[in-house]
Amino acid sequence: MVGRSVLITGATSGIGRSAAAQLVEAGWDVWVTGRSLERATQVAAEVGGRALALDVTDGASVAAAAAAVDRLDALVNNAGIRPDYGVGLLDADPELFRTSYETNVFGIVAVTNALLPALRRSSSPRIVNVSSGTASFGWSTGPNPQFDHEAAAASGGRFAVYRSSKAALNALTMYYAQALALEGFLVNALAPGARRTNLNPGMQGVGLTAGRGGEPTEGAAGVVALLDLPSDGPTGALFSYDGTVAPW
Repeated sequence: MVGRSVLITGATSGIGRSAAAQLVEAGWDVWVTGRSLERATQVAAEVGGRALALDVTDGASVAAAAAAVDRLDALVNNAGIRPDYGVGLLDADPELFRTSYETNVFGIVAVTNALLPALRRSSSPRIVNVSSGTASFGWSTGPNPQFDHEAAAASGGRFAVYRSSKAALNALTMYYAQALALEGFLVNALAPGARRTNLNPGMQGVGLTAGRGGEPTEGAAGVVALLDLPSDGPTGALFSYDGTVAPW
């Protein structure tokens, strides 16, 4: 894996930044991207990567980033937002859905499609989409759901905007895996656990449990593991941060 190149969206903080640091340490050539070139440059200097401005919701920014990158071995679609923090589904304005999907779904399509030419120059291209375990239908339904029905009902459908956008991302992961299978791509999604990042302000002060409340490093390690899969490894799956396959 030494010398391979990867571009990470939303890499100036949280899981993206931690993944960048881990991948640089492992010998990868890492493009650290963020909406602010100044911030991306600062983080790139700190972790040892290369900086690039990239706003996944801006077509011109996506095109400029794609033009700057000639060849890639991997793409990590990490940029994501949660605009409905503290707002239940029953009180959500449709604009919240538009805002969430613009970054969490449409932005992934824009970046992935724009960077396909660079990825196709690799002999073993990889795409990892950072999703969420809360988007798993399997973990959200059934007699013993991992995510509590009663809590969701009491809050009027908490995080439904964010969760539905990540469920759409899971579907995109499966479709990209199918569409790119004959070209040797491995395309997978990762449920990194609820980490102490800007996306999860409520995690501050939360007691540490497996996959919940910890620093981003454990979730980022899941990204690294998926990029290290062998050429005949799995594709079109949702993985938990601990390497186990999660239900769609």
